Amino acid sequence: MLASTYSLIFALFSVTVDCSPLPKALVPRLQQLDGETVPDRFAFNDAVPLARTGWTAVADSIQGGDVANRVLDGNANTLWHSEYTPALKALPHTITIDMKKNNWINGFAYLPRQDSSNNGNIGQHTIQVSKDNTNWQQVALGTYGNTKLEKKTLFSSVQARYVRITAYTEAQGTNLAYTSAAEINILSGPDPILPRDTWKVSADSAQAGNAADLAIDGDVDTKWHTPFTGGNLPGYPHTFTIDQGAVTAVSGFSYLPRPDASGPNGRVGKYIIQYTNNTNTWADAASGTWVDDSNPKTVTFPVHWARYWRLRALSEAGNRGPWASAAEINLHDGSSKGVKTPLPASLGQWSETIDFPIVPVAAAVLSNGKVVTWSAQWADSFGGGTGQTQTAIFDPATGKVSQKIVTNTKHDMFCPGISMTADGKVVVTGGNDAAKTSIYTVASDAWASGANMQIKRGYQGQATLSDGRIFTIGGSWSGGYGGQDGTPFKNGEIYSPGANKWTLLPGANVKKILTQDAQGPFRTDNHAWLFGWKGGFAFQAGPSKQMNWFDMRGDGVTTSAGNRGDDNDAMNGNAIMYDAVAGKILTIGGAKDYQETTATANAHIITLGGQGGAVSVTKLTSMKYARSFANSVVLPDGKVLIMGGQHFAKPFSDDTAVLYPELWDPATGKFTVMNPANNPRNYHSVGVLLPDGTVFSGGGGLCGSCTSNHFDAEVFRPPYLFTASGALATRPTITKVSATTVTVGDKIQITTGGTVTSFSLIRMGSATHSINTDQRRIPLTPTKTASGYQITVPGDSGIALPGSWMLFAIQNGVPSVAKTILIKAKPI
Repeated sequence: MLASTYSLIFALFSVTVDCSPLPKALVPRLQQLDGETVPDRFAFNDAVPLARTGWTAVADSIQGGDVANRVLDGNANTLWHSEYTPALKALPHTITIDMKKNNWINGFAYLPRQDSSNNGNIGQHTIQVSKDNTNWQQVALGTYGNTKLEKKTLFSSVQARYVRITAYTEAQGTNLAYTSAAEINILSGPDPILPRDTWKVSADSAQAGNAADLAIDGDVDTKWHTPFTGGNLPGYPHTFTIDQGAVTAVSGFSYLPRPDASGPNGRVGKYIIQYTNNTNTWADAASGTWVDDSNPKTVTFPVHWARYWRLRALSEAGNRGPWASAAEINLHDGSSKGVKTPLPASLGQWSETIDFPIVPVAAAVLSNGKVVTWSAQWADSFGGGTGQTQTAIFDPATGKVSQKIVTNTKHDMFCPGISMTADGKVVVTGGNDAAKTSIYTVASDAWASGANMQIKRGYQGQATLSDGRIFTIGGSWSGGYGGQDGTPFKNGEIYSPGANKWTLLPGANVKKILTQDAQGPFRTDNHAWLFGWKGGFAFQAGPSKQMNWFDMRGDGVTTSAGNRGDDNDAMNGNAIMYDAVAGKILTIGGAKDYQETTATANAHIITLGGQGGAVSVTKLTSMKYARSFANSVVLPDGKVLIMGGQHFAKPFSDDTAVLYPELWDPATGKFTVMNPANNPRNYHSVGVLLPDGTVFSGGGGLCGSCTSNHFDAEVFRPPYLFTASGALATRPTITKVSATTVTVGDKIQITTGGTVTSFSLIRMGSATHSINTDQRRIPLTPTKTASGYQITVPGDSGIALPGSWMLFAIQNGVPSVAKTILIKAKPI
């Protein structure tokens, strides 16, 4: 685990109850490999329990026969419980697992008591590890929800013998001081996959059209396959060889067979995995036999430093013929396992894992610096029109995560539109309760109902305009399919916050933004990429390949802005306004269909001029990784961080997940791969910029008893927060601003702690389903004054949208902690 140089300060807090369904048991198949027990069936980034034979547990307190070792007995009906009679021992409580030897671990699983009581369910907690039971390292913190569901916390791979959890509160939010656990497991799994952009691959043979490089193209529908036509077909062994181009640390090998839809022929059965640095003398890293199915296969082994790796296929899993095939092949990065610790700060660093009592499917950064998140009616699943929402607020300054169930608005806010108003409120529309509007006010920490929309919507696009009104369009995921069964096409409508009124705009024509999705009207009008612009206009950049202008005057007018270059439809891709002054939007990734299709690595720059005017599109060199369901955040220095996503778009799955973020530099147009995250972030994940210049990345899943629920988040510290040697960079400070509420065109006097070279404004972001239309960046060049600096807010509220912004000072590329500025609009 990385040393936590920007560790969050922990604070005590309480939570309230939620009502999640019970999980199904997940029992992995195991095989023996080189003296280690490893899974033979593995999602690429999964983790499974280690065998607990011989382990012991000790606790600070026990009640009668409810001893600590009961968490290791494999019986969910027994439990450890802290003392409550004859005397109640006060929190915090600890339980420590001794694995009797050092193991590489990357996760902790906690099963609460499974009887009718919730007493002792752990809420706020920390998780620490140690090699000697004396020196401890924190790897996770946060809150567990008050459910019977097993809680799984993943973190960076670390070597440890002892693991302990410290409970600070009960999840049920009472004043009692109990702590209990039915079972505790320590998890281990493969490390992140290595980048493949420098690889050269070859095979002993290949069928025409099924060359070796199709197994590293990120497309699960293409494959390497040995010859299967003609006479004298080559027999076993078949070999697939990787030249990485350089020596790297490798800790595992992943093999994805061809998918079921294309047939089973060539699935590898008996295999040997080998490595070398000279291609003459090969050493064995692993061997075994894979089962005959299409599930991903992963084997882990001790770290080997090598340039060349090969898979030797010795049999076909179903004995159907003399073939071998592979849809995708990956190697796993072993550099964190004591070889290069910490990882180079020049590629950024990730925080410890932050546990949440919900899966954070949606998030909004508030003017007080906190982040409000929410899921649906349940913490881990969703249903239709339930009238309540599970929320949690994260405070980056303290590490506090507090939970609340919102019922007063009668609005299940799953799969909504989100916008931030001119006075900093959060407006959430539609979703499961498809006509509803809910409004969160920061000062009162309270939700209230707004007017219902004219059209029921879910998965709609939504954006704040230059006059402070909010525009929305599309959204056939909920409230009926547009244009079918009596449901009107989901043309635009506009919300006036002052009047609390929605008005239809029949001229804002949704038909102009439809994609050609394979699932039809259910998907074709989803997640429009919208940007408020000059003169009250909105620009639609995607995900359809065609772009459009929306004029809000009268009944609305829709005007084509042409196609997004040679890009195709890019559903669940990203669009980020990284330079609002220049009208620059970066678009990346996505896929032609919402799901069950291969993502792209495409990247383009869109440049806007005047409202309704000509739009130019420039194609960029592609990202290193194809991504769908990713999240992207613009940073104070103008670079864009792209996080998570997967090669093959598949909701509620972590297969083909991309753990490596990429940092795009507008000065060079290049994407640089960053250090990998601890957890996959795919469908239903979020990413937002925090006021200290770090990035919040969390969530994914919300699928009940599935294995891809992520009740957690991480914070990424970009490279600009570190020196070349890995030390913390000296950050500029903003000590005073002349005004925290301004109007477009106003000047702001700023006093700083030292010299700065530039400033930037970034609007508070809100994200769900890969959409964050609120974020945008304004670069500012200051004028030096006697007392510090002067900046001028752009005079057009189509550039400086009304609302709450983060003001950063920048020196030598390093940003300050932001000051919050509220920008007001001038009338159009």
